[in-house]
Amino acid sequence: MRRLGISVYPEHAGLEENKNYIAMAAKYGFDRIFTCLLSVKGDQESIVREFKEIITYAKSYNFEVIVDVAPCIFKELKISYDDLSFFREIGVDGLRLDEGFSGVEEAMMTYNKENLMIELNISQPNKYLENILSYCADIHNILGCHNFYPKKRSGLKRELFLETSKNYKNNGIRVAAFINSTVATFGPWSVSEGLCTLEDHRYIEDITVQARDLWNTDVVDDVIIANCFASEDELRALGELRRGLLTLDIDLEVEVSEIEAKILYDELHFYRGDASEYTIRSTMPRVKYKDYEISSKNTRNIKRGDVIIENSNYDRYKGELHIALKDYENEGNSNVVGRVREDNLIFIDKIKSWQKFKLK
Repeated sequence: MRRLGISVYPEHAGLEENKNYIAMAAKYGFDRIFTCLLSVKGDQESIVREFKEIITYAKSYNFEVIVDVAPCIFKELKISYDDLSFFREIGVDGLRLDEGFSGVEEAMMTYNKENLMIELNISQPNKYLENILSYCADIHNILGCHNFYPKKRSGLKRELFLETSKNYKNNGIRVAAFINSTVATFGPWSVSEGLCTLEDHRYIEDITVQARDLWNTDVVDDVIIANCFASEDELRALGELRRGLLTLDIDLEVEVSEIEAKILYDELHFYRGDASEYTIRSTMPRVKYKDYEISSKNTRNIKRGDVIIENSNYDRYKGELHIALKDYENEGNSNVVGRVREDNLIFIDKIKSWQKFKLK
């Protein structure tokens, strides 16, 4: 099951603020929390006290909590890789290794008696995972999670993101990645020019587009908002997403008939297998609505991103829904009823043959 997560940074916000954020996220179906020890300063006793209270509260809403650490934190807090009781004491479900050890230590950690999950940093293209697995790690106790990047122009390029994610997925390991609220104002570090995994996402205002993009890659299981605080509208919109089904937002260009509205919004569309380079063809509506009249309207020439319903001039194809992949001439048989919203155009070249999708 695909999951949604938030991030909380107890050292940068008040206890009540964090609690309210957790409660609001739970209301909309979020069940993962990322938090960070890397940016925390102070003695072990105060750290335990501060984190434990917020984590205990999160647990009352059934959140899974993963804390970000590195070997330097182990050293600073006098923690050994073969004794993870500190993390059980503060109440987390697992620890994310932002930086790793040699591979031997990580493999041993997967057998920890506290039964904590060990989450690995996916974002580096190296043999880190293979090295750990070569020491007979318990793969069932391993998760994978990408980095987020506070500095603009520092996020991952898509090719690298897909390459490293597929490596974990091919080994049966869950993959998480971060998205960015454009209304949130802070993360764990002083620099916060957006906070996302993919650089492509830094300036996308609609947070659901970022989430849909990650899930549409088929290499991401869990999507986590990296910065604080996302708005309630953003949390609600993410919570309402169908996580396993791509939805495309469209803007109508003309008033549509009742039948055209049914074709647009009621159908579960799929891209037929014998794909064309010109359009994404959803052909089943032509079967369902073959006995209905679809009058000719707005038959201008086609532009990439247009949403088209074939009209009654195309008797055999009447009722087919198309999404244009390139510009082409309209001979008068195709009603241009609307367009895929500009920030959704990133999806149309990525829809695969037989993939299901909905229009909204």
